[in-house]
Amino acid sequence: MEYQLKLNRMLDKLTQGFRGEVLKDEPLKAHTYFKIGGPASLFAVPEDTEDLKTVLKLIKKYGIEHFIIGNGTNLLVSDDGFRGIIVKIGEKFNKLERDGNKVKAGAGILLSALAKYFAKEGLAGFEFAGGIPGYLGGAVPINAGAYGGEMKDVVTKVKCMDMDGKIHEFSNEEMEFSYRHTKLSDSEYIVLEAEFDLIPGRVEDIMEKIKELNEKRTSKQPLNLPSAGSTFKRPSNGYASKLIEDAGLKGLQYRGAMVSDKHSGFIVSYDNACCEDVLELMRIVISTVYDKFGIKLEPEIKIVGTKL
Repeated sequence: MEYQLKLNRMLDKLTQGFRGEVLKDEPLKAHTYFKIGGPASLFAVPEDTEDLKTVLKLIKKYGIEHFIIGNGTNLLVSDDGFRGIIVKIGEKFNKLERDGNKVKAGAGILLSALAKYFAKEGLAGFEFAGGIPGYLGGAVPINAGAYGGEMKDVVTKVKCMDMDGKIHEFSNEEMEFSYRHTKLSDSEYIVLEAEFDLIPGRVEDIMEKIKELNEKRTSKQPLNLPSAGSTFKRPSNGYASKLIEDAGLKGLQYRGAMVSDKHSGFIVSYDNACCEDVLELMRIVISTVYDKFGIKLEPEIKIVGTKL
């Protein structure tokens, strides 16, 4: 009851000093690629960094549980939702500023849109990200990558905000990039923008490379069904998808969830899966692969409001 009062007070404060959007009991399935997730007590979409500071200040003041999201491409959210506030860094954070081969890009830009922008500007090196769904702000902390390229290869600086509303800048070296991990991965820092240093190239060549990689992705991945992308991280020895397939799990179904019969690295919702369907199938995959090969798979997707 006391926590609900805090949520109510926070909502009252947000309706007074907040220029962005604030929603109550917003269904999170509307904000995830999995199309899974119950309601968030509060859902806020800041208009700019000042709005973001306002939200963070209130989160701290009232001790409210919070989670920051972007485009929701790698999230699995509890069917019970999230008792707290979800803060979405959305398309308002869409800054683009070029100076020679260097470009500053906002956290709310889709990677596909950013890849097209670079292509039209004749800047090469970001083609690998043209088919990765999601916003830049979610891609940087996990060092997202595909087809031999990663954020660490092109990002030179990252601007973040901490929970006190203070701005920090980290160089490429300070980011401590590694496979699907950075110093931001398990931190409270929120990405605001990233700076890129790319190399000049022919527009036609860059566009052709993006097209080629996107066609490759479309032919191999189950993009026709809801998912959160690659479900498990690549283990140090081998590939998750091969281990899952070799364990005989490709196409395995558990209620509404299925290990994709197109790419076994993906768990998809083929029949209106709920969160628990996906979690249980993940547990089956993890235990089976471990029993057969002695390798423990770790989730690459983020689980919100519940545990594996």
